[in-house]
Amino acid sequence: MNPFAMVLADLRALRWTAAAIVALIALAVAVGVAIGAQERALRQSSAAAADDFALLIGAPGSQTQLLMSTVYLQLDAIPLMDGSVLQSLARDERVAAFAPIAFGDVTRGYPIIGTTAAFATRWGRVAPSEGRLFAGEGEALIGADVDYRLGESITPSHGVAGQTHKPGEADEDEAGHRHAGHDYTIVGRLPPLGSPWDRAILVPIESVWEVHGLGNGHAAGTETIGPPFDGAPVPGVPAIVVKPRSVAGAYALRSQYRQGGTMAFFPAEVLVGIYRSLGDARGVLVFASTLNATLVLASILLLLIAVTGLRRRRYAVLRAMGAPRLYVLLVIWLGIALLMALGCIAGLLLGGAAAGVLSGLIEAQTGLRLTISLDKPEFLQIGLLFVVGTVLSLLPAIASFANPIASGLRD
Repeated sequence: MNPFAMVLADLRALRWTAAAIVALIALAVAVGVAIGAQERALRQSSAAAADDFALLIGAPGSQTQLLMSTVYLQLDAIPLMDGSVLQSLARDERVAAFAPIAFGDVTRGYPIIGTTAAFATRWGRVAPSEGRLFAGEGEALIGADVDYRLGESITPSHGVAGQTHKPGEADEDEAGHRHAGHDYTIVGRLPPLGSPWDRAILVPIESVWEVHGLGNGHAAGTETIGPPFDGAPVPGVPAIVVKPRSVAGAYALRSQYRQGGTMAFFPAEVLVGIYRSLGDARGVLVFASTLNATLVLASILLLLIAVTGLRRRRYAVLRAMGAPRLYVLLVIWLGIALLMALGCIAGLLLGGAAAGVLSGLIEAQTGLRLTISLDKPEFLQIGLLFVVGTVLSLLPAIASFANPIASGLRD
């Protein structure tokens, strides 16, 4: 006898109850899938954004604040370190390249970052997708997501500590702090980097110094941009990105610049601490999700026991007509297993979609480009839920298996 015909007949008769069970399982699965996929995408994207920042040097203070301001452009008031550090790095044979990073100005909510042309190309790894690099003061290179056109002129505004700006939108605060007479002309656009720097406007560090009346960092009468910075004195900067020649050199530089009025660290060091905190939060969420799934599973099991009880007369009739007990058990178990499978598949799709929506919100807030993927942990979680659910579903099936025919017919 084919049990699937009876299974389908049962599901048609209980279609609304079956739909509710599938929906409950899908929601329980989706929460866990969304948490796992989202946390992994955020971790991978934030780590990739820091790849080009091998070693950061700044004034003594919070490493996390310097990392967030420099790598993720969550700008804040950062103390300046002495500009002579740039001259020391230029003479250091352990340094393959270095670039000052200066921020504080904005235009239409986009941060204006002063740096070198070499770092704008990520040490030669990327090239402008439109136009060219800045080659002199007063020129600007924009990120892929900046809503300006090549050839447009922009006027920077002095940012205010604690003030948040929405990219692409000017506000009254900007209008009140413009650096009149210090316009930039946009000469190029970078390709997407998948980081908050896609929303940044890059200009020569000399322009930032000049806008704030600090000179240009070079000897008097010199109009070039980029290192060496041979001015007397060289203006201070909030951060310097260093590309060491070797691993040993990187550790030696970090040790050297952890004293003498500076601090130095590898971004990965700070990210590990952040990830640890993120992992603790994820653990709490996963535990809550697992508890939620367990409660949902228990509720579904009770519901299935009740539904099977309501169908006892039907199963008793089947057995009275000669159907073996194992056949009835198989019909009940297959029906429940099918509902579990449909719920798990729907939950997988729903969780992936929820993670995608959440990623869009995070991207809009941070500029990090998150790529959602479902991996081994999500499939293991769903597989475990399916196995546990189908094993537990044997309970109502066995109860019906053991029920005498006469008792079932009397109900």
